[in-house]
Amino acid sequence: MSGSFIDDADALSPGHTADPSADRAAVNLVVIDSDETSRHDLVSQAGAEVVGFATIADLVPYLDGEIVVLVLGPTCIVDGSLPAIEQVLRDHSELGAILVAEDITTSLLTQALRAGVKDVIAAPIDQEQLAESIVRATPTKVVVAKDAATASASTDQVFEADGELGKVITVFSTKGGAGKSVIAANLAVVLADRSEKPVCLVDADLQFGDIAVMLKLSPQHTVVDAVNSLDRLDETLIQSLLVTHESSGLLILPAPLEPAFADQIGAPEVTQIIELLRRFCSHVVVDTPAYFNDVVLGLIEMSDEVLLVAGMDIPNIKNVKIGLQTLRLLNTPMEKLRLVLNRSNSKVMLDVGEVERNLQVTADALIPSDIVVPQAVNRGVPVVQSAPRSGVTKAIEQLADLFSPQPSPTAKSKKRRK
Repeated sequence: MSGSFIDDADALSPGHTADPSADRAAVNLVVIDSDETSRHDLVSQAGAEVVGFATIADLVPYLDGEIVVLVLGPTCIVDGSLPAIEQVLRDHSELGAILVAEDITTSLLTQALRAGVKDVIAAPIDQEQLAESIVRATPTKVVVAKDAATASASTDQVFEADGELGKVITVFSTKGGAGKSVIAANLAVVLADRSEKPVCLVDADLQFGDIAVMLKLSPQHTVVDAVNSLDRLDETLIQSLLVTHESSGLLILPAPLEPAFADQIGAPEVTQIIELLRRFCSHVVVDTPAYFNDVVLGLIEMSDEVLLVAGMDIPNIKNVKIGLQTLRLLNTPMEKLRLVLNRSNSKVMLDVGEVERNLQVTADALIPSDIVVPQAVNRGVPVVQSAPRSGVTKAIEQLADLFSPQPSPTAKSKKRRK
């Protein structure tokens, strides 16, 4: 991207882009940097027809509702500009922002993301790096993609709310390794196949969520982007942040890419996002970390159904018993809890009936142990798709029957034709 510098406010008009021949005609690039030399350098790197401003205040009078991606120069970090930029981003939903930094640190990432910046990239930038960042920073439904593969990763249809709230199903375990994420992902895929409305899977394991990896996805957006846009978040914007699992149509809101981002997200933010998703989804399935925190407690409180997943070993059962005691102390309605015993046929000298008596809860689903599960996880394919005749798939389908009846063959064929 070589090009000339435009440092004239009158030059900002619809159609001024870094690459007019590409699929980004509705996106304007603007460089903000108070240092003239730095600003010239960034504009030169960004390309032709890119507008430069010394401060965010200089840009504001020329905003007219067109989609604009701000390229914030390094001086924005040190000259105190970020609070003013944060306010402008809050006031103008058509703006996205990228921060260019000489040295990227965790504290800088946290500061930038809290200000509403979508991406932080290291100087000097190049064409490919900038194109990828624009994709991440572009607001709402504008797709700015380097190729068709990137474009297909985000939702290509806006789903309208119909006044009927979808069911929220939280999948929880009190011990890691119980198979919670596998069950959440596969249950969501089955529900998506059965539903005429969208189904969304939210990865609320904010530190170590791996739903995206499990489904072989490379998301451009995560729950961090949704939290940073909460003040202007609506059905259209949240849908632009979701990634589509192409083979099932399942919509996914991935966990943060870095564990440090989890500190920015609390129970009020997550529950607000879930409430928005359930406006246009038939079901919202939420995967969670394997421990109690404020986010998990908030999700359990708001959920219609809570799946408590336990593995068939003594430590798992012990932790589940403690978890049940905790939930009772919190006055959680026991009728919305459903016990799922994973690897229920494992030869570990534990009897299902004995486990149920010990926990004083009847298991609602028994998921057998099968080599097809780790094989599917390693391939990045849901086991219900890779091994549709397996006992695991049949058990997950029976679990899905509790929330969405199996459609008739006629209804299924109609859905596929749509």
